[in-house]
Amino acid sequence: MAAPVAAAGRAIWRTPPWRGPSRRPLSSASPPPRAAAVRAAFLSFFRDRHGHRLVPSASVRPRGDPSLLFVNAGMNQFKPIFLGTVDPRSEMAGFRRVANSQKCVRAGGRHSDLEDVGRDLSHHTFFEMLGNWAFGGEYFKEEACSMAWELLTQVYGIPEERLWVSYFSGDPKVGLDPDLESRDIWLRLGVPASRVLSFGPQENFWEMGDTGPCGPCTEIHYDLAGGVGTPELVELWNLVFMQHNREADGSLQPLPQRHVDTGMGLERLVAVLQGRRSTYDTDLFSPLLSAIHQGCGAPPYLGRVGAADEGRTDTAYRVVADHIRTLSVCIADGVSPGMSGAPLVLRRILRRAVRFSSEVLRAPPGFLGSLVPVVVETLGDAYPELQKNSAQIASLVSEDEAAFLASLQRGRRIIDRTVRRLGPSHVFPAEVAWSLSLSGNLGLPLDLVELMLEEKGVQLDSAGLAQLAQEEAQRRAQQAEPIQEQGLQLDVHALGELQRRGVPPTDDSPKYSYSLQPGGGYEFGTCEAQVLQLYTEDGRAVASVGEGQRCGLLLDRTNFYAEQGGQASDRGYLVRVEQQDVLFPVARAQVCGGFILHEAVAPECLKVGDQVQLHVDKAWRLGCMEKHTAIHLLNWALRQALGPGTEQRGSHLNPEHLRLDVATQAPLTPEQLQAVEGIVQEAVGQDEAVYMEEVALACTAHVPGLRSLDEIYPDPVRVVSVGVPVAHALDPASQAALQTSVELCCGTHLLRTGAVGDLVIVGERQLTKGTTRLLAITGEQAQQAREVGQSLAQEVEAAAERLSRGSRDVVEAQRLSKDMGRLTDAVDTAMMPQWQRRQLQATLKVLQRRANTAIRKLEVGQAAQKTQELLRRHSEGPLIVDTVSTESLSSVSPAFTAEAWALAVCSHMGGKAWGSRVVAQGTGSTADLEAALSTARAYALNQL
Repeated sequence: MAAPVAAAGRAIWRTPPWRGPSRRPLSSASPPPRAAAVRAAFLSFFRDRHGHRLVPSASVRPRGDPSLLFVNAGMNQFKPIFLGTVDPRSEMAGFRRVANSQKCVRAGGRHSDLEDVGRDLSHHTFFEMLGNWAFGGEYFKEEACSMAWELLTQVYGIPEERLWVSYFSGDPKVGLDPDLESRDIWLRLGVPASRVLSFGPQENFWEMGDTGPCGPCTEIHYDLAGGVGTPELVELWNLVFMQHNREADGSLQPLPQRHVDTGMGLERLVAVLQGRRSTYDTDLFSPLLSAIHQGCGAPPYLGRVGAADEGRTDTAYRVVADHIRTLSVCIADGVSPGMSGAPLVLRRILRRAVRFSSEVLRAPPGFLGSLVPVVVETLGDAYPELQKNSAQIASLVSEDEAAFLASLQRGRRIIDRTVRRLGPSHVFPAEVAWSLSLSGNLGLPLDLVELMLEEKGVQLDSAGLAQLAQEEAQRRAQQAEPIQEQGLQLDVHALGELQRRGVPPTDDSPKYSYSLQPGGGYEFGTCEAQVLQLYTEDGRAVASVGEGQRCGLLLDRTNFYAEQGGQASDRGYLVRVEQQDVLFPVARAQVCGGFILHEAVAPECLKVGDQVQLHVDKAWRLGCMEKHTAIHLLNWALRQALGPGTEQRGSHLNPEHLRLDVATQAPLTPEQLQAVEGIVQEAVGQDEAVYMEEVALACTAHVPGLRSLDEIYPDPVRVVSVGVPVAHALDPASQAALQTSVELCCGTHLLRTGAVGDLVIVGERQLTKGTTRLLAITGEQAQQAREVGQSLAQEVEAAAERLSRGSRDVVEAQRLSKDMGRLTDAVDTAMMPQWQRRQLQATLKVLQRRANTAIRKLEVGQAAQKTQELLRRHSEGPLIVDTVSTESLSSVSPAFTAEAWALAVCSHMGGKAWGSRVVAQGTGSTADLEAALSTARAYALNQL
């Protein structure tokens, strides 16, 4: 329960203590509006009355924003506009006033409501954010407040006397004055001064992050008490006025352009309009709660919380209802439960839902998947991707549910057994909790383990757990790939200054100026340009740079490809036109709001206004072109081999290799991998022409089979078509895009496919369930990989022949077994075709098993001989202690474990031991073998 805030002599609840479901609608004259109508009314209001453009919800998968696990606010997709980095050629660059309903997920990361879901009547991991935006000063505070007031009071019919507003009271510490402008606007709109409250930066100053655009906000609140007694205010709508930028040093600077960013949670608005105190009592959730009741046979949902919720039944209802919505939306957008990042969070959500449905609601197996159609029914009209992917969502949820139920049952038994062994004051061991967790063996999320212990009144060893987590993080850091440096960037102020000066975006069309020569080589032309601006490493604009200085160069035109679309940046050099013998190395080029920034090192002075000539690294560029054309062919081949539902999820390429992430129904089989390679090889062998052309974006909207990603494309957009001219490929009647590779792409490509040479998929793994990452190489590397694979295949065949002949003795059998192990290691790590690797791994697994069986048979014979010899030598006494040759792995069956026995003896000799219950080995050093034997004898006698 939140603390009251004093205002006008009364206590105002900033966040209400939700008491339970209320059945009192705003008006008894007509039935309350359904959620779909509330959403539609919002969108039509801004489109029809105020000229806003309606844009669809972005995917909950953040695009190009590594700081977010999920899209968690309506403004996320518009960040490039706020930051001033939007591509001026893109559709988004033309946005002025926009409205939409955005799918949002707040689970994991900085903004997470996951732990609160179920505990109260208001929190959700998935929700819909209604919002309207004005960019570049299209309108500001006066219009934003007026529109909001008009919608709430005139369209939705909320009584004015139940609405309160708050505004920013200022922050003297950083020199921010109170937002009296917003206060006065509300007063002019008729809000009484007694219902206009002011609060500090924590409540009424909104920031995108630690740095970046920010500004004061004004909030509209709804009084649940309806004027009876102390007001109970719930925030309804937040209007943010972005007019500052938070710098890295913490200071605030004015933005070059001002923006309006508003957000209103649909679930909360619907609760208000339907007269409910809980969002779970609206028609967004009632079909789900009813389906849960019917599917589980649990008592009906009563909306209880805390101690009143006996058995936590109502908590479980809320958890399951919320989580199945989140799972459905995320999977529809391509985020599947997995092992890291957002997929890991989604895995936690699914397992949390499974635990509450199976243990609290006693749901039958497969229950969660049965709820997916209910989610689709309530949200599918607004978000068609749910309808399109409903079968896949249900299947994936059901598969993961079944897999987790077995782990959950096993984990519960481990917890129960451990708790029984604890004393009354003991804490639950961190090592056990860790072994149950996602980082351990069973895959129980740690928060779920803590919750299960909390229900038993048992405390977890949090300090020990933190230590284990730190050690795990250190191990992962050592294994992780090096993080690539981001390089020089232009910040929002630098971009704003360039726009103020009227500097046009960089003309990078020369990057496409290359030709194929009769001999098969490529000719890359040079490009002459003028230095428009220079920047130091810290982003400061300067007129010149000196010897040895690392700097950023902004030119009026360039032939360098700037890193985007998964393709690595060009590298090369530039020279001054009047001084050709001094090379300025260019390490990379990056896109910054339509400008291309070149990162270079200046061996001599370079000044603004200098005329320069640019040269790309031809080998590097050609390698990128080869890989990019290959990735298009691979993408097309996957759809040919696996079906049209195979969708690209991401890619990256450089001259060395390419990486393609694809959504697949199941892991690829060796036969499918081989078939995909064959399709690519056929296209390469035909040496087909690659056509590239810029066309109007609208011309690509309804072409069957045309591949595009979840990205914002410029208009006009570049189309790349293999074997078919672009005009023919874009003709809807031709069906050409279904029969060859046709994609929207800004990358640089070969002009004929033959230069790819060959393509070999050398790596394949599942990133998440339903998403596979493929690694591939081309050209000479691919040919070498095929040769390596063939050589290893011959070695495996020879080893199989040796094994079939049998072994005369243990030594020979062990040598063959070691050869199998060496071959297995070689196959696991070699650069070779992945389909062949998988086949050889399966063969070697069988051969290794046969080799081990042969060894055991030979050892049994040796053990029998050794036993008879020992019995003859030690005819008296309760046990036999002697030395056995390390070449023999004979088994014994002691009353105690072989590993513990070996450890006792080897520790005495300053060594260590390892093994199992029946066989163990060890090392150590001693000059007194009899003492070691005595130790062994004493330990054994003590155990018997």
